Amino acid sequence: MKNVFLIGGTMGVGKTTTCQIIKNKLNNCAFLDGDWCWDMHPFQVTDETKQMVVENICFLLNNFIKCSAYENIVFCWVMHEQSIIDDIISRLDTTNCKTHSISLVCDKQALFSHLKKDVDAGIRTEDIIRRSMDRMPLYENLSTHKVDVSKINAEQAANIIIQSC
Repeated sequence: MKNVFLIGGTMGVGKTTTCQIIKNKLNNCAFLDGDWCWDMHPFQVTDETKQMVVENICFLLNNFIKCSAYENIVFCWVMHEQSIIDDIISRLDTTNCKTHSISLVCDKQALFSHLKKDVDAGIRTEDIIRRSMDRMPLYENLSTHKVDVSKINAEQAANIIIQSC
């Protein structure tokens, strides 16, 4: 039985770092960051590009699932609506898989601290703080296992996620 981890959270909560740690801790593990499927210039969010990105994500996840070399597949993305999670899962061949839907959450102070560090380092622009804060409450309504990362680091979050499967 394969494990497919769908790990969501608002921008700046630590999804990528946590998932990289999970990838290195689990045997035969593949990792896909949904942001890689949006790495384009110019960055354009249209109905067509959104559809293309989701199709690309599902194509890649299904190829990892059907590849016998991998037992664990870790995917992360900003999945702030249940419909996004449901749409992705509905397109996956999970016949011999156990799916784990997880949301990384944190308090506003922790999120601000993470994002401000990225803004100060020039990794993100200032507007990310408001946009990310606005999405925080949406995660409360999702049918996911919540991992509060307000007072823990990515290594601890990874261990909690691994232990939960």
